[in-house]
Amino acid sequence: MSQKINKKLFQDRKRTNVLSSSEQKLISYFVPRVPNCISSDGLTAIGLFGSFMILGSFLLAEYVSRPWLLLGIVGFFVQWFGDSLDGRIAYYRNKSRKWYGFALDIVMDWISTVMIGLGYVFYASGDFKYSGFALVALYGWAMIISQLRYRITDKYTIDAGLLGPTEIRVIICAVLLSEVLFVGSINYLVILICIALFVINCVDTKKLLNMGDERDWAEKKNKEVSLNEEEA
Repeated sequence: MSQKINKKLFQDRKRTNVLSSSEQKLISYFVPRVPNCISSDGLTAIGLFGSFMILGSFLLAEYVSRPWLLLGIVGFFVQWFGDSLDGRIAYYRNKSRKWYGFALDIVMDWISTVMIGLGYVFYASGDFKYSGFALVALYGWAMIISQLRYRITDKYTIDAGLLGPTEIRVIICAVLLSEVLFVGSINYLVILICIALFVINCVDTKKLLNMGDERDWAEKKNKEVSLNEEEA
């Protein structure tokens, strides 16, 4: 892809996910082409609509026919488009609202996660429904880690190493396609995703605690230095 990355759009966060370069090029391409009548909040609404599409795809697959799961793949693209461009368009138009956007983004991410998990619970059979609950809980754990990391380091990142929300979307899209081709495969693939998320969350939690411990010691040391300077 020859499109250059507009670094101004991504200066507020560090990305480490494997698709970051391609994703940022794509966002840099889309942002100037978004009509002025579509605001940042409008793009957030588009992303939320994508989440409803995903939920609807599971319901239609359960009560109408399985190929409706393919609608979920379209829904994930719509969700990515709205979720990825809402904040970037604000930076591009010099209308960014850091804390408003941060709060809205987190709330919408959680609502979207719940809707995806709920859709799978409707679609899954028997005890496999519990893995839908586990998926929501584990992704919620990952979200909490990202917020705590921000609080401790003052640097905001939404990625867990090489994996970020975009990679998760791509993986789930592959799972939906697999289910259309091979009935029942989604149940076992979701369990594998849950196991992977559990391992990643455990590793990230350990790193988070280490960062918290380092900051505690740094603040304690700075406090001691300040007291010594006052006494001198």
